[in-house]
This record gives sequence, C-alpha cells and structure tokens, in this order.
Amino acid sequence: MNKSAIPFVIIGSLSVIVGGVLSAASAGSPTYTSSWAVAYLVLVAGVAQLVLGIGQAELASKVLPSRLVAAEAVALNLSTAAVLLGTLLAAPGLTYLGAALLVIGLAMFVWAVRGAGTHLPWLLWAFRIMVIVLLVSAPVGLVIAHARAA
Repeated sequence: MNKSAIPFVIIGSLSVIVGGVLSAASAGSPTYTSSWAVAYLVLVAGVAQLVLGIGQAELASKVLPSRLVAAEAVALNLSTAAVLLGTLLAAPGLTYLGAALLVIGLAMFVWAVRGAGTHLPWLLWAFRIMVIVLLVSAPVGLVIAHARAA
C-alpha cells in the first residue's frame, strides 16, 4: 500500500469500528441522533475516507507531498468532528464549518489526482462518485441540521 493512504486507512477503519461500537451501545434505546451519528461515522468518516485515501494513493500521477496528505487528513477529520459536534450540540454554525472543511478537503483530494492515468478506471470512477456524493449530501445535511436546530 502506498504510504500516503496510511492515515486515511487507519482513521477510516477506526471510524467504522467506533460506529459499530456506538451502534451496539445504543441498540437498546436508539434515538434519531445516535442512529445518525453511527451512519455518519461509518459512511463519511469511515467508508468515504477509505475510498478517498486509497483512491488518491493509487491514482495520483506523482508522489504526494506529506504536507498535502496531512492537510487533507486534518481537513477531513476536523470536518467530521465539527459536523458531529454541531449536530449533537444543536449548533448549526459548527455544522456549517464542518461542511466548509469537507469541501476544502475534497478540493485537495481532487487536485491531488489531477492527471490520473487510466490504469485503474474503476477506481477513478469510484473516487469521483464518492466526491460527488459527498458534495451533494453536504448541503442536504446542512438543511436537515438547520431544520432540526430551529
């Protein structure tokens, strides 16, 4: 595995595990918020991070600078923390900050794979689809968060 994927594989995998533990812990008395948090941890912090990190590592046409990888990891994971906290604390401003950080992080990922070759077309499509899904779901999530906080 390309070493630039390591932070995303570690954090993404841990997010899936934490989501599973949270799901098990709240199974006896699930709430909308706990169910949402589990889904967010597993799908955005976990699966999306794995697809983006591994995809970028395999698709980048040159070795990625460690500063770029660190900036992506920070943006993506601060985004997750802000969205989770903003939702759990009913603080829409924090949720908006998280969405903005997500867009910044996604822009860095897209920039990193510019000029990607066609040696792994399925991975390039998975990467692009993940970016699009996240970009489309972020505003939808903001509307829902804002409506719930109101």
